[in-house]
Amino acid sequence: MGYKIAVVGATGNVGREMLNILAEREFPADEVVALASRKSLGTEVGYGDKTLITKDLDTFDFTGWDMALFAIGSDATKTYAPKAAKAGCVVIDNSSLYRYDPEVPLIVPEVNPQDVHGYSKKNIIANPNCSTAQMVVALKPLHDRAKIKRVVVSTYQSVSGSGKEAIDELWDQTKAVYNPTADVPPKVYTKQIAFNVIPHIDVFMEDGSTKEEWKMVAETKKIVDPSIKVHATCVRVPVFVGHSEAVNIETEDFLDEDEARDILREAPGIMVVDKREDGGYVTPVECVGDFATFISRIRQDPTIDNGLSFWCVSDNLRKGAALNAVQIAELLGREVLKKG
Repeated sequence: MGYKIAVVGATGNVGREMLNILAEREFPADEVVALASRKSLGTEVGYGDKTLITKDLDTFDFTGWDMALFAIGSDATKTYAPKAAKAGCVVIDNSSLYRYDPEVPLIVPEVNPQDVHGYSKKNIIANPNCSTAQMVVALKPLHDRAKIKRVVVSTYQSVSGSGKEAIDELWDQTKAVYNPTADVPPKVYTKQIAFNVIPHIDVFMEDGSTKEEWKMVAETKKIVDPSIKVHATCVRVPVFVGHSEAVNIETEDFLDEDEARDILREAPGIMVVDKREDGGYVTPVECVGDFATFISRIRQDPTIDNGLSFWCVSDNLRKGAALNAVQIAELLGREVLKKG
């Protein structure tokens, strides 16, 4: 006997990707339902070789359903997640609503699978921010070997992290550059995104950081180790899908770059592509549609005693969102619910 799975927000970018990944990974589901708001009611979405017709989230009864994968944003999640959880359905939430709740585990299965057992306090598990998820997959095996003291990360985040409207904005502005009569002013972003970079993701905070940067700090501490110091600069770039990160770490014990490369090659969820030649690294275009987090440009940082730098790339709609949620569902099923 398999699981009964609800995908909430099934018509959005992440919801559709969740359905794709459930099918690709042959998740043991006896039944899958696609849920959406009333304005999307009746929309067709793909699930493997099947087509699902979306049902109304507002009237749906979660009783008897095992897990619900939420991809609808914090405001709607605040309304519907407690209803699902109260009905006995475990919520795996992709929004930021529950990430910092001490009674809700924040899970990256390759990093802290043991924390999944904490789901029972609220019947909810949180999925981390896209930029955090790919980074901690790389940090954990290095931390286990040499204990990371400090992380400095600069991100290069694609527009898909802001949703469909942002993808359209980049596309329309790019076309407008070649059409002198066209004018596509920024709506999703504060400035033009086409042929530009914007050092601003989410709202500004009192200390000058943005909330996206704060998320990377808080989530890394919760997932990996609260003693790690993290400083982030998050930048939106004119890329459709795929987040990139330049990561610099300082460790307590010396870690040679060759050993670090070997450790990462053996780590779950990671693919090392690190040749010191033209094209011997991975870029966002190449990672789209892949499950792995790609690591390149591993090298010693000679400015500090125990420093390393590396380049980290991943499909943000997959590992940064939908894939991680499905992996949590797999972990929950395997370690806790144990059906089938």
